Amino acid sequence: MASDKAVQPIIIKRIKKVSGGHHGAAWKIAYADFVTAMMAFFLLMWLLGSTTKGDLKGISDYFSNPIALTLSGGSGAGDATSLVMGGGEDLSRRSANMHKGQDPEEQRRIQREARDAIAKVDRAAMAALKDKVQQAITNNPKLADYKSQVRLDVTKEGLRIQIVDDQGRPMFDSGSAVVKDYMRGLLREIAAVLNTVDYKVSLSGHTDSRPFGSTEMGYSNWELSADRANASRRELLAGGMQEQKIVRVVGLAASQPMEGMQPDAEVNRRISIVVLTRAAEDDLAAAARAPEPEPVEKTPFMKVLEGSTPPPAPNSANGAPAIPAVQAAQSAGAVAPALPATPSFPQSAEQKPFVVTIPR
Repeated sequence: MASDKAVQPIIIKRIKKVSGGHHGAAWKIAYADFVTAMMAFFLLMWLLGSTTKGDLKGISDYFSNPIALTLSGGSGAGDATSLVMGGGEDLSRRSANMHKGQDPEEQRRIQREARDAIAKVDRAAMAALKDKVQQAITNNPKLADYKSQVRLDVTKEGLRIQIVDDQGRPMFDSGSAVVKDYMRGLLREIAAVLNTVDYKVSLSGHTDSRPFGSTEMGYSNWELSADRANASRRELLAGGMQEQKIVRVVGLAASQPMEGMQPDAEVNRRISIVVLTRAAEDDLAAAARAPEPEPVEKTPFMKVLEGSTPPPAPNSANGAPAIPAVQAAQSAGAVAPALPATPSFPQSAEQKPFVVTIPR
C-alpha cells in the first residue's frame, strides 16, 4: 500500500482567467461609435424638419453668393432668433448679415459697396465673354467670313451681341422668319459659348422703317421682328443653350435704329442678344412683376348698401312708373342731393316721402 502511494502522479491544473469573455471590450467601442452616429443623424433630421423652406433657401443662397444675399437683404444667413416660440427676439439678431440696430446710413453704404463689387465682377466677366465669343467665331472656318456681321460691345445691361444684315447677306429670307444657313451656324456657335456662363439672356428682333404688309392691321414689321427673334431663340436652343437662360424675347420693329444710322438703313435689320448682368436681370424681373392692388377699406355706408336690397317700386295710379323717394321729395320742394346709390323704399298714402340725405 505504501509503495502504491509513492508512485501516484501529482496533477496540477492551471486555469487562465480572461476578463470579459473571449470578445473582450472591443464591442463597446463599436457600439459607442454607432450610437454617436445615430444621434448625429437624428439631430440632423430634426434640424431639417424644424427649419422652414425660406431659411433653407437663405442658407443655400449665402454659400452660393454671399454678396448678393447681403445686397438683397431680408431673412437669410446670420438671422438668429430665439428657438423658444414667443420667447422674443435675440439681442444679436441679424438681418442679411446686418445688425437690426445698425445705422441706416451704414446699411446703405454696405449695400452700395456690395452693388459696386457685383458690378465690377460682372464687367470683368462680360469682357472675358466678349473675347471668348470673338475667338469662337474666328476659329470656326465656316463662320470666319461672317465675323464682320457680328458686333459686340459691353453696355450697362451687359454684353450685347448684334448680328446685322450687312454686305448684302441677309440673315432671313425676305419678309419671313426662315433662318439662313450661315445665320443658323452663327447662333449655334454663340449658344455653345453663352451656355458656359451663369448669366441670363435677352433677345430682341429689329427691322428697318420700310413698311411691310399690305393692310394697316395686317402682318407688319412688329410681327416680323417678333417672329425672327423667336426663330433665333429656337436656334440657340438647338445649339445647346439651356431654355431657362432665356428670360425675354421681344420684337421691336424699327423703334430702335442703330446709333448713327438712318431708320431705313439695311443694317437696322438685326438680331440683338444681350447677356444680362445681375443688376439688369434684377431690374427686368422687377419690371415684370405686377404691383399688388391695395385693399380698399369699405365705409359703413358702403357696407349698408351692400347688405340692403330695396324692394321694387309700385306703379302709380295712372300706370306710369313710380318716382323714387328722393326724386319725389325734390319735386315736392325738399332739398336733397340725388344719389344714384341711395336705396328707395315703398311709400304709403299715410306716410310722407322718406328722404335719405348724405352730406358730401
